[in-house]
Amino acid sequence: MDVALVQYINRLCRHLAITPARLHPHEVYLDPSDAADPRVACLLNVPVESLRLRFALLQSLNNTLESFFLPLVELRQTHTYQNSIAALLCEAKGLIFYDTKVTVMNRVLNATVQQTADHAAPEITLDPLEIVGGEIRSSENTYFCQAARQLSCVPSSQLCVKLASGGDSTYAFNIRFTGEEVHGTSGSFRHFLWQVCKELQSSALSLLLPCPSASANRNKGKSILTPCPISYAEEQLLHFFGQLLGIAIRADVPLPLDLLGSFWKGLVGEPLDPEQDLQEADVLTYNYVKKFENFNESELEALCAEISSQHHSGESPESPSRPCCTFTYYTMTGEEVELCQGGRSFTVSWENKDVYARAVKSLRLRELQNLECMTAVRAGLGSIIPLQLLTMLSPLEIELRTCGLPYINLKFLKAHTMYQVGLMETDQHIEFFWTALEMFTQEELCKFIKFACNQERIPFTCPCRDGGPDTAHVPPYPMKIAPPDGAAGQSDSRYIRVETCMFMVKLPQYTSLDVMLEKLRYAIHYREDPLSG
Repeated sequence: MDVALVQYINRLCRHLAITPARLHPHEVYLDPSDAADPRVACLLNVPVESLRLRFALLQSLNNTLESFFLPLVELRQTHTYQNSIAALLCEAKGLIFYDTKVTVMNRVLNATVQQTADHAAPEITLDPLEIVGGEIRSSENTYFCQAARQLSCVPSSQLCVKLASGGDSTYAFNIRFTGEEVHGTSGSFRHFLWQVCKELQSSALSLLLPCPSASANRNKGKSILTPCPISYAEEQLLHFFGQLLGIAIRADVPLPLDLLGSFWKGLVGEPLDPEQDLQEADVLTYNYVKKFENFNESELEALCAEISSQHHSGESPESPSRPCCTFTYYTMTGEEVELCQGGRSFTVSWENKDVYARAVKSLRLRELQNLECMTAVRAGLGSIIPLQLLTMLSPLEIELRTCGLPYINLKFLKAHTMYQVGLMETDQHIEFFWTALEMFTQEELCKFIKFACNQERIPFTCPCRDGGPDTAHVPPYPMKIAPPDGAAGQSDSRYIRVETCMFMVKLPQYTSLDVMLEKLRYAIHYREDPLSG
């Protein structure tokens, strides 16, 4: 119940844009809409006074952990000594608020900065013509592989920069595009990360595999690490993938990656749930295993006949006309493998059907764990951020820290917008602008953010929420709205321009909401990949 309360407080504070330390216990209440969330179901019958008192206790605990206790704990002992304070903290991490963990994590990241002002950031050169038209002729032409080749000789210490805070970020490396004059570094860097995420989740690279459950209309669009033996070159690419995760955390640029929960479990070192994770990743195999676990003896032949039609079996050696199932199964990459030595000659019978079901489940779980690939990713991530920090985070929290929220909170964005050169929020065309965005779908809002600052997702937290000065804004905040350049021509005939490095939208004074909608939709659909300048 404490863990459920902490998860609820995390979501409530995210909605209110404050930290749990600033939330008064009297502001804690359960709304009827929360009843639909199974994670808080155990709290629904608890008197609200008890909830508030329990929150006050957890709030006090977290304040002490953040200000005094956590900085003194040696987290590297988490998996070494079972009864160490670090190990006990790992067991109790569900009692620690997300903001408490991130605050401590940020302190450590700022204390481990190695790229200093005395050393210029590494620079790489990318050739956009290699991927012109969106068609990548080979994986070597991708931005991902171009960057991996050029950064392979750069010491990882030079990629450890201070956290994003105030104005423009300090990025791990600068990017120059061949044949393009781009002013500033932020827009180019954010565009690079966006393009790389597209490449990783496409057929251009073989590092990630679409979730098998997608064939059953479940977890569509999500990916997992491709489960197969890797070459040295692929290991280096996975290492670079891990580095990019750490670089994005330090830059506070949420990556538009949709990875299955089993990936994040592997990243933080949590064991997989044999039932839930298998069902999430491959619901067809999950149902297949359940059939073997639950059928009766008379149904075995019918099931073997069904499997035979799906190319999972052959004929019984004793009865050539009788269909049978052997100890083989298909991997996620489509290769038929033996589940035990000589499995193709072993027939599944009533006596060994449970052994067969366990073997199929074990194959899938090994593929999901994918220790060889995950080790390479963790090694890359560990070269940018201390891996012991992950022991405090849950899989959902490390995903949140790395990829942010997959939707745009328009209210939060509006609260972190500045108006320049005499513009005011009450100006008619500014009101048209926000009304138009409120009419957008989430897909259109993501495209607008991509148009305005070259990233699809934006950080959902900001230091200024706790009363800090504007200079403490995490980039790309605040969004800025300014008049267009020059004064020539009718307003309704002009187009919206942006400076992505500054997250600045140069907005003409359109005379109606219809014109505003038309120009915004034109901008986000026809200028999908803008660079500043």
